Amino acid sequence: MTDATTTTPLKRTPLRDLHVKAGAKMVPFGGWDMPVQYSGIIEEHRAVRRAVGLFDISHMGEFEVRGPDALAAIQRLGTNDAAPVTVGQVQYSALCYPEGGIVDDLTVYRLAADHFMLVVNASNIDKDWAWVTSHSEGRAEWTNVSEQTALLAVQGPKAEGVVARLADRDVTTLAYYHFARGAVAGVPAIISRTGYTGEDGFELYVPAGHAERLWAALLEAGGRDSIRPIGLGARDTLRLEMKYALYGNDIDQTTNPLEAGLGWIVKPAKGDFIGRDAIEALRARGVARRLVGFEMAERAVPRHGYRLMAAGAPVGVVTSGSFGPSVERSIGLGYVPAALAAVGTELAVEIRGAEHPARVVKTPFYPSHTKKS
Repeated sequence: MTDATTTTPLKRTPLRDLHVKAGAKMVPFGGWDMPVQYSGIIEEHRAVRRAVGLFDISHMGEFEVRGPDALAAIQRLGTNDAAPVTVGQVQYSALCYPEGGIVDDLTVYRLAADHFMLVVNASNIDKDWAWVTSHSEGRAEWTNVSEQTALLAVQGPKAEGVVARLADRDVTTLAYYHFARGAVAGVPAIISRTGYTGEDGFELYVPAGHAERLWAALLEAGGRDSIRPIGLGARDTLRLEMKYALYGNDIDQTTNPLEAGLGWIVKPAKGDFIGRDAIEALRARGVARRLVGFEMAERAVPRHGYRLMAAGAPVGVVTSGSFGPSVERSIGLGYVPAALAAVGTELAVEIRGAEHPARVVKTPFYPSHTKKS
């Protein structure tokens, strides 16, 4: 299969054939052939919120950096301050261009004092690899382990029980945004209490050659909890309800972290990093636009690219939008002028030439159920 917009063959995760056998609808995503749904997006979404779902996210990229200057490299590249991150801890951060736009958002794992792993978005692997290796200085050795690594996510209120049955260590004590090395169903893994759904759960980094074995073991162990495979469609609606940014939609090279509500991962006090001056200049003068969450007043569904209107005039564009199965209403994200960003502001979404009323609301749309301690 090839991407409809190019002649480049789509990449496949180690689990691709299992998805096809399971009847998944496959679609191109970020250059990969990925399952968008198995039984239906709404049904899969609710399965994660109510029980537990299993995701193949092996298309994500993983870079390792080690050496005496590994921390210095992370500090220069990322917006967040990685110095306080302890071994076994995960941090959310971003890479920025000198002008302040976002190269990518990512997670940083501290594997050892001088050894880190960066987890980047699938569509950005090649771009990010070129960026980090060309802007890294000192004694820091980079390795792209993306092709050797499979990544499975187990998410939902019953995720802990499923992983606990198969893990060789006590995962119940693992705190949110922390990880441990161990084995799951006999497969060596980095067991990370992280996710992109707003539910409790784990992301399991394993050797690609063991992905099928672990996938099968998780489905079997989770049978009593009604575990089911989940596609990208439900992954998108789950993250939208949490207002988790999606690169290429809500953030990209044209957006500044401050506009996107990501100022909390920008730590200028740590010292210089790429993009710092531009971000701080914007902070000083004030942002002109902000990423807001809005809900529709009716069942009309906002979609990426639709125009946001106020008083009959265009004021922005929907960056993400869908029906939210957990909140049972249509919701979306988009950038609007700062003066229109307050909760309660009346907006409209232009759909097929007609304006449909919406209003800015407090986010996340749905409360997080991640483990807090």
